[in-house]
Amino acid sequence: MGFWTFLEGLLLFANALAILNEDRFLGPRGWTLAEIQRGRRNTLKGQMIGLIHACQFLRLPLILLNIIVIVVKLFTG
Repeated sequence: MGFWTFLEGLLLFANALAILNEDRFLGPRGWTLAEIQRGRRNTLKGQMIGLIHACQFLRLPLILLNIIVIVVKLFTG
């Protein structure tokens, strides 16, 4: 059961990154996509910005994964 719990934790983390609003939350802190385009791709901040935008781009697969996890949890308890 530990691996399944780990996968659920990763899914929750991806959901948390996917709902961050660029205009309200990320923009005032300087975590926009424009930061990456200025040449700061290899820094830790650039990598985190890339991860956040990748999660935001893949919202539809995240929704499908959430539905699958909910159905599995309903049947297995």
